[in-house]
Amino acid sequence: MATAAIPQPVAAILPRHVAIIMDGNGRWAAARRMPRAMGHRAGVEAVRTVTRAARALGIEALTLYAFSSENWRRPAEEIGGLMKLLKLFIRNDLAELVRENVRLRVLGDYRRFPEDVVALIDDALARTAGNSGPILAIALNYGAQAELVEAARALAERAATGAIDPASIDADAIEAQLATRDLPPLDLMIRTSGEQRLSNFLLWQAAYAELLFVDTLWPDFGADELAAAVEAFGQRQRRYGGL
Repeated sequence: MATAAIPQPVAAILPRHVAIIMDGNGRWAAARRMPRAMGHRAGVEAVRTVTRAARALGIEALTLYAFSSENWRRPAEEIGGLMKLLKLFIRNDLAELVRENVRLRVLGDYRRFPEDVVALIDDALARTAGNSGPILAIALNYGAQAELVEAARALAERAATGAIDPASIDADAIEAQLATRDLPPLDLMIRTSGEQRLSNFLLWQAAYAELLFVDTLWPDFGADELAAAVEAFGQRQRRYGGL
């Protein structure tokens, strides 16, 4: 089957690491008088499209906020549907990720998920561990505040045993404890659906990232929208506190 051409951005500077808060599945479904589950299903198709587009554009790492630690507050039926879609995505797309040399990463405590989901994730991570190409990181049962608490606790325990001097703890020491420690620095964070907040996602990593909030609902966010976001990034002036 022929693949649609991926539009190329005008930007001369590509972000190495792009993160996306995938928002708007429910509103997409509601606007079409469909069940929320249909919005999540359409959102999975958008994940497939955007991950392929990111590879075609040459983005080194793509991180997707798929399931936050706060999403457990949703109805059990919806959570169950999301677990089924996650399993379906792994089963349908793992072979392509392996073939395309993609390294799959998971941020967050996914071991709270059902055993069959955990087994599929473990297998996917193992089968892509030796790949050397672009990184696809999926945030599952992830919360940035919990990530920072865990980092602080780990450093405090090492300091308490005398393994490190508390005075030596700096930003690099904290970053070394984060789930993203082997990913490139975050360059661009995108949130779809018009909402303008970070929702406990990569709070430390976003310190100097460029933020882009777009009105497009996630199921409608595709290759063109990603290319436009990358082009907008290329037009930003990143001063990091300087002139």
